[in-house]
This record gives sequence, structure tokens and C-alpha cells, in this order.
Amino acid sequence: MPLRPFHLAFPVRDLEEARRFYCDRFGCTVGRDNPHSIVFNFYGHQVVAHLAPEVAAEQGRNAVDSRQVPVRHFGIVLTWDEWHALADRLKGCGTEFVIEPYIRYKGKSGEQATMFFLDPSGNALEFKAFKDDSGIFSPWREGEGN
Repeated sequence: MPLRPFHLAFPVRDLEEARRFYCDRFGCTVGRDNPHSIVFNFYGHQVVAHLAPEVAAEQGRNAVDSRQVPVRHFGIVLTWDEWHALADRLKGCGTEFVIEPYIRYKGKSGEQATMFFLDPSGNALEFKAFKDDSGIFSPWREGEGN
């Protein structure tokens, strides 16, 4: 079955701040928008920022590969080269990372490049890339983490 775009809705504290962040940092285009929400084309997927300042904030964290990963997060799986180019661009514009860009599970199944940072409303984003895309959905081998 061909891959279809996913849909994700998330809270933000300020719609114009969200518009600037997602359009300027990632080149998102805007579909529908109104005083309560903005629909973004996020790498071909439909993500919708809903104005909800009372609930927009980062949540808890869990340990993954010895780092504290934000539990509630979203992002995209890029190609290896796209990920490195984005990481360099984000570092160059002074992005404050929750987890700095690094290679997770080096030499193991599922080896991946990953980075986490927050949008202005505190929503966590993870951008990752797999050295070998067959690892995207491969099961973990004993002792490799989660």
C-alpha cells in the first residue's frame, strides 16, 4: 500500500509564533488557517497547530540510550544526508537542543542519527535518519535498547 500522509494536531501558545517557526525553520507551507488553528504541510504530512496556550508545554521524559527523551514528541525520518544538512543548519542558527545531534545505537541494528529540540510552545520535535532504512521498523536485538 502506498504511504499516505499522516495527520497530527498539537497545541501552541501563539499561532503567529508557530507560523514563523515552522515556515522559517522547515519551509512548511500553510494550508487552511483561522484564528484558532493553522494547517502546515510538514514534509508532505498534515500537522495542525491549535491555539491552546493553557496546554502547550513540554511533558515528561523517559530514558532512551542513556538520555532523557521527551515523551510527547513528533518529527520526521529524513535521509542520512538531509539529516546532517538540517543538523548543521539548526546549529548554525543557534537552536537550543534538548538532545544535541548524535548517532544512536552506533554499529547496531537501528543505528540512527537523532536530535531533539522544542518549538516556541514547548512541543518537542525529533528529527532522525537511519544509516540503513531497513532499520526503521526492524525489531531490536537483545540488549540494544528501545
